[in-house]
Formats: sequence, structure tokens, C-alpha cells
Amino acid sequence: MNDEITDLLGTGTSSPLRIEENGINVITEAERKGRPRELFWPWFGANISVLGLSYGSYVLGFGISFLQAIVVGLIGIIFSFLLCGVIATAGKRGSAPTMVLSRAAYGVRGNRLPSAFSWLLCVGWETALTVIAVLATSTVFTKLGWGGGTGVKVIAMIVIAALIIGGGVVGFDLIMRMQAIITVVTGVLTIFFIALTFHHVSWHAVAAVKSGSFQALVGALVFVMTGFGLGWVNVAADYSRYLPRSASTKGVVWWTTFGSSVAPLILLFFGLLLAGSSTDLSKAIGNDPVGALTTLLPTWFLVPFAIVAILGIVGGAVLDIYSSGLSLLSAGVKIPRFVAAGVDGVIMLIGTIYIVFVSNNFLYQFEGFLITVGVLIAAWCGVFLGDLTVRSANYAEGEFFDVTGRYGDIRWGAVLTTIVSSVLGWGLVTNSLASWLTWQGYFLKPFGLGGKTGAWAYANLGVLVALVVSYVVTIVISRSAVARQESLAH
Repeated sequence: MNDEITDLLGTGTSSPLRIEENGINVITEAERKGRPRELFWPWFGANISVLGLSYGSYVLGFGISFLQAIVVGLIGIIFSFLLCGVIATAGKRGSAPTMVLSRAAYGVRGNRLPSAFSWLLCVGWETALTVIAVLATSTVFTKLGWGGGTGVKVIAMIVIAALIIGGGVVGFDLIMRMQAIITVVTGVLTIFFIALTFHHVSWHAVAAVKSGSFQALVGALVFVMTGFGLGWVNVAADYSRYLPRSASTKGVVWWTTFGSSVAPLILLFFGLLLAGSSTDLSKAIGNDPVGALTTLLPTWFLVPFAIVAILGIVGGAVLDIYSSGLSLLSAGVKIPRFVAAGVDGVIMLIGTIYIVFVSNNFLYQFEGFLITVGVLIAAWCGVFLGDLTVRSANYAEGEFFDVTGRYGDIRWGAVLTTIVSSVLGWGLVTNSLASWLTWQGYFLKPFGLGGKTGAWAYANLGVLVALVVSYVVTIVISRSAVARQESLAH
């Protein structure tokens, strides 16, 4: 493992500053490299963010107890990242980005619809993470007495955006090295944070948090799944696509799942302890998810905290911007990969400027965005996993780009399954605090679930329903089509 770290940090033979030429093309045999365990670094680095601590407040906000939240966290984090691990196996089987592999299920042009969904989710996440990093920097500077006004926010935004966009534009090799550095630095500093703030935990207060209803439990579970693993399923094969075809399938699943889950599990657990100990902290997290944590720290650790907060967030955002560029190309936009990453970076900056300097109630809008796009991605994920389940042979890589090939132009079964599952899912979620989403929840009353104000209103069942329905339907309707595809000679 030490040799891997040394290589990833830059002493290997590849050049991390050379702009990656690969886009959505299939990775050639000569370029395939690495071992499954190297997937640990990008996935751990992308999920070590101290934002995971703030999820403790969000989960308890559903009105459940500490023990219930622990169960929700374990199931939601591990299961949702296990989905990523399974999808990552498609990368080494097809040696192409996730949203190109998706063409096997949707057809070459039919796949443009889910690719657009994927792009929207990635851009939304990278924007949200940049906003959180800027707000956290401003809060740290304010606590230090250096002023955290507009000037600090502008400079922070420029520096953070430069790191994110730079990594996304240069590409795979630089990202792998960045993530190794981020993993080591943030891992160590996060341990220091926990040690310095552990005395704020009030076990009595935590134990006194009352249990919630089954509906609240389901709502918290869906939120955890959407905020963690389901936010990554659409890009899960983007980093395993460079692996040799001989790489262990079990290894790909394990290292992806383990690398992405271990930090969130620890952070969420400690975040639950902190949030359960202080209602004031929980409220503050709603406005400034990371910066609010500075109230627990001694002054001398504020700068290291800012470093760990920013690096952790950059670790997630750089994977998002890299994959958002690939999704944009998969959707049919014909520009070089590095240009696509740059375009997404500009959109990210515009969104950050609006949220930081113009908009209010960031958390409510973000939750609404997560659930709304989460339904779309859950519907796609079900289709992709269903197709992968019935597919026994490797992909016919050259035909990902041929509308007359075995995968076809538009596979209407997959497209319609996604649309119907999404419509069904949106009808079973509510986002009353985001005014632009009040139209959702239209099936809660007809299905006998109490309507938009009933007990099931905030359980967000639609995400699970979209995932399960699309998965089952895909297995039923695609089995014979996949068998025909695989009967053709490569």
C-alpha cells in the first residue's frame, strides 16, 4: 500500500499535469492499469469531507432517536455505496465512462436523456460543495477576527474553484494524485477535530432524543442514501474504467464500497453525537453546514479546520466536475473533455455567485434539489443495474458509438421505464420548503398515504419506488434483448 501512495503522489512514470486526452472513448488495452485497491483513494478522498458531520443534524431533524439514526446511517450509507461498487464493475468490463456504458441499456441516442440527468446532478453537487466551502472559509475568517465579508468570499471562491476546475480539466492522473494527498491530510486533521470536540458530546442529551415514527425512519433513510451513495452511482465506473479486464470483480466492489463508506460512517456517527448534544448547533448547521462547526473549536485549530474542510470538499467536487464533463459529452455535446469540464466550471461559478451573494435558505433548496434529481438518478440506476444483472458477457465496446450496432439507436423500453418510474417517484415525495417544488407529492393522496400533509409526506418514498420499479421492470423486459445482443459475435 505504501508503494501505491508513493506512486499516486507523483513519483510514478505518468505525468499528473498532462491534460488527459481520453474523453468518452473506450480506454485502450495499452492504457489500462492499476489494481482494484487503488480505487480506495479517489473514493475515500471524495467522501472524507467534514460535511458528513453536518448530516448528523439533518438526520436527527427527521425526528428520530440516536439509535434509529445509527441504523439509518449504517443501512443507507453501506447499501447506497454498494450500488456504486456494483456499477463500478461495469467500468472494467466496458472500459468506458458510466454514462457511455449506459448506452447498452438505453441505446446510443436514447441514452442522452439519462446523461442529461447525470450532468445536472454532478453540476448541482459541485456547485453546492463550492458554496459550502466558501461559506465555511468566511466563517473561519470571521471567527479569527480577520473579517469574512464579500472580499474574503470572492477570494475563497476563486481559489476553491481553481482547484476544482484545474483537477477536472487536467483529468484522471492528476485527480488520482490529488485524492491521495487529500486522503492523508484530511484523514489526519479529521482525527484531530474529533479529539478536540469530543468533550462537547453530552451522552445524557443524546440518549434523551425521542424515537420517531416508521415514516420518519424511512424519510431519514432515503435522505442518507440520496446524500451519499445515490449521489455517486451515475459516475461510479468513471474511475474503474482504467483497470485491466483481468482485475478482480469482487475487488472492484469491495474497494469502491469500503473506500467510499468508511469515512461517512465515522463522520455521521460523530455528527449525530454533536447534533444530539446541542440544538443550537443543529440550527446553525442549517445555514452554514460546515462553518457552524467552528463554534466547537479552539482558535488555534481554526486554520487547520479550514484546510481540512476545503480539501475535503474539493475532493468531492473534483470528481463531480470531471464526471459532469463526461456526462455532457455522453449527452451528445461534441467538444473535448477538458473543454466540457471548463464549461461546467463556469456554470458552477455562476451558481455559486448566485447562492452565496443573492439567494437565501440554501439548505432547503439543496434538499429539494437532491430529492428531485435523486428520483431521476434512482430511476436510471434501477435500469442500469437491471441491465447489468441480466448481462453475462463483456460489452461490445466499439458499438457504444454506432446507432446501427447491437445496442441500437433508442431502446424505448428503458426510456419509458425511466420516465414512468420518475413520474411515479415524484408523486411520492414532497419539498414544501422549496417553493419551486410544491407540485410534487401528487400520488400521496390517491395511494392512501395521507396526502401532502400526512404521515408519509416526508418519507420520500418516491426515491426507493423509482429505484425498485425500474430495476424489476428492466429485468423483466430486457432479458431476451440482452440475450440476443450477447449471441452476436464481437
